[in-house]
Amino acid sequence: MIERYSRKEMASIWELDRKFSCYLAVELAVIKAQVELGNFDSEVYDEIKKTAKFDVKRIDEIEKITKHDLIAFLENVNENVDRKFSPYIHKGLTSSDVIDTALALQIKDASIIINKDLDSVIEAVKSLAKTHKYTVCLGRSHGMAAEVITFGFKLLNLLDNLLRAKERFNFALKEVLTGQISGPCGSYSNIDPEVEEKTCEILNLTPAKISTQVISRDRHAFYLQTLSLIASVIESFSIEIRHLSRFEVAEVEEGFSKGQKGSSAMPHKKNPVASENLSGLARIIRSNSLAAIENIALWHERDISHSSVERIIFPDSTILIDYMLNRFLNVIENLVVNKKTMVNNTNKYGGIIYSQSCLLKLLNHGLTREESYKIVQKEALDAYSNQGNFKENIKKHLSQEELEECFNEEKYLKNIDTIFARFNL
Repeated sequence: MIERYSRKEMASIWELDRKFSCYLAVELAVIKAQVELGNFDSEVYDEIKKTAKFDVKRIDEIEKITKHDLIAFLENVNENVDRKFSPYIHKGLTSSDVIDTALALQIKDASIIINKDLDSVIEAVKSLAKTHKYTVCLGRSHGMAAEVITFGFKLLNLLDNLLRAKERFNFALKEVLTGQISGPCGSYSNIDPEVEEKTCEILNLTPAKISTQVISRDRHAFYLQTLSLIASVIESFSIEIRHLSRFEVAEVEEGFSKGQKGSSAMPHKKNPVASENLSGLARIIRSNSLAAIENIALWHERDISHSSVERIIFPDSTILIDYMLNRFLNVIENLVVNKKTMVNNTNKYGGIIYSQSCLLKLLNHGLTREESYKIVQKEALDAYSNQGNFKENIKKHLSQEELEECFNEEKYLKNIDTIFARFNL
């Protein structure tokens, strides 16, 4: 529920202290890898790990002079390390070895939270779907009445979308959890490929098969695209809720807490504000994913046109998707389902939505499809246009037994169990 949600955990991943902690984790992992490969004495790693530290304020002071945050970070760390050991820090590396590999660590931590959020939403949707497995409601196409379905069936479509979104997300996550320790142009000019492999093993990342001075940004774009797809799935059902909440439909309502007010002028209003909010936020995440796609094209082996963009889109997108999933969870958990209204809507105009059943039944009378269609359409549109009763109109064309068969909602539910079984529900 949104009341129990705090974005502090996700936001902290993108704070400067956490970023520089990841920088330090990468630098220490490289030194540890060098030790394990026999290139550095173990004393080097032990002493540097013991004394290496940083201070964000001090880094900021140094950066005002260097105009380079990674160099400022290194200078600050070296201020705290014995001069004898400082040459081993960042030896053979380039800035992006640290920056890109550290970014992967931040993404990994953010993704743990996102996966937990997705699991919570998926379980909530499953629960609601099971509750309303046989809750009859109106299926719609083009926004118009179509045929009988169940609300649980409608929720299964959402569940299917969420499950695919999670699968895509984790596929992209594997690609973006990539590290590089390959030097200024990625050719390992001053460091061995084995160091990269060992460093990534220590950090639980996959070494890039090839990097330039940066890890190719198609990986990051793919990851952010999957966040935009998660947001779009949320938006899709948020729009569904907004439509079903309309005054003339009134099939569902967002939970309305004690003391909540919908309008400053109209006390009767209970607006689907959370769903509207979610629709809006989805636009932001999609726009961020577009910026990530535009980051793919860099000059030669590297420029930093992507860097300023990523300082915005990664924190914003992960924080927003975390917020969206939690707010959507609250909507699902507190959704009010008006079963009686749902049934009433299926019976409007004398059950006009049973027109296809009547059409098919008339075919048994020896009519062509065109002749049957013409009869049913005439009676259905008459009921619709004149606030009439389709069942009364069509009864002159069918026997009483045929009529009851046509207007029996149960036959529309005969395969609901089969569909639910596909989701092990």
